[in-house]
Amino acid sequence: MSRRPSELSAGPRITDYISLGVVASAFPRAAIDEVLAETGRASRRERELPAHVVVYYVIALALYMQVSYREVLRCLLEGVRWLLGPEAAVKVTGKSGISQARTRLGSEPLKQLHDRLVGPVAVKGTKGARFRQWRLLTLDGTTLAVADTAANEAAFGRPGGSRGKAAYPLVRLVSLVESGTHVLFGTVLGAFRAGEVTLAAEVVTRLESGRLCLADRNFFGYELWCKAQATGCDLLWRVKSNAALPCERRLDDGSYLSRIYPSPKHRRHQTKGVAVRVIEYELVDLPDAEPTYRLVTTILDPQAAPAQELAALYHERWEIETALDELKTHLRGSHVVLRSKTPDLVKQEVYGLLMAHYAVRGLMHEAALKAAEDPDNLSFTHAVRGVRRRLPAFVTFPPGAEGSLP
Repeated sequence: MSRRPSELSAGPRITDYISLGVVASAFPRAAIDEVLAETGRASRRERELPAHVVVYYVIALALYMQVSYREVLRCLLEGVRWLLGPEAAVKVTGKSGISQARTRLGSEPLKQLHDRLVGPVAVKGTKGARFRQWRLLTLDGTTLAVADTAANEAAFGRPGGSRGKAAYPLVRLVSLVESGTHVLFGTVLGAFRAGEVTLAAEVVTRLESGRLCLADRNFFGYELWCKAQATGCDLLWRVKSNAALPCERRLDDGSYLSRIYPSPKHRRHQTKGVAVRVIEYELVDLPDAEPTYRLVTTILDPQAAPAQELAALYHERWEIETALDELKTHLRGSHVVLRSKTPDLVKQEVYGLLMAHYAVRGLMHEAALKAAEDPDNLSFTHAVRGVRRRLPAFVTFPPGAEGSLP
């Protein structure tokens, strides 16, 4: 006897009303449906957990990293009870059903949703987001510990040391941060064995004209510099003390013009040189300060950005350390290991974590604008706690559904 194919019901279902309203403004249902259709992951059968609900569920997992799978789903479904009343019986899918739903979804829809919607949010009135005419960004990377499985170790690798291998495999990510809002965007994931510079080559393609990107000395190199500069974005990167940067012309503000080359051979023949401006300075009376700090920038005109201002500005680079700490400590939880057992679900979970951070930071930015405050003055921890408390009550309605229930 042939099986009759199951299709989605014509009318709305209870799960159609679940959309994690606290993050729906950042990731609206229409955008999710579009990505699911493009990736071929839209639900074709009527399931307890259709694909769009699983997307919101993955984001919710990031808000409740230390809570079990079923408890997170139960929290999400509390919104349905709010709609239908406390007597409503809502079935919470078992752990195996949740894992199957996540596996069906995979990581690609989350990646595309992240790449498409996660970006800078600062506007003209955002305090601390600009230096002169430039929007401030920073480039950096970090790692996250993942579940200790053979598949995860093969895909991502783990660090070694004199006393053996680390306890957990690590996934590496490199990201840009909007300094004024702490929004992480343009993030690229890779294996631990992949270097930050390798991943950064893809990240810098998200740079644009009118922005100023800061980065530490580990990222500086001819190829990455040229690739980032080609986007039209201005750069202010620290360089190592042994970098060859001979002075070609000293400027009035104490900085000087020089050139960088792809190799010593090119330097000898003076071919393929790229002009840079070098800023050297000291930090006086600061414990553990290095003797000299060296910065290079694409801003060659000292009138546009004086050396003293750029030297002071460079320390805004630490904004990304704060943003990464928010992601790893206050949202994920200190020393918490990502729970996914397979590489594809690890990537899915990381994108969910990044999108949850973006949604919270977007909410904080809106609050800061209304209060005419600098977003840095608001507590990320307090915002996350507020979202967690209110999540079960946040439900949005599909278009035209106001006042009606299935």
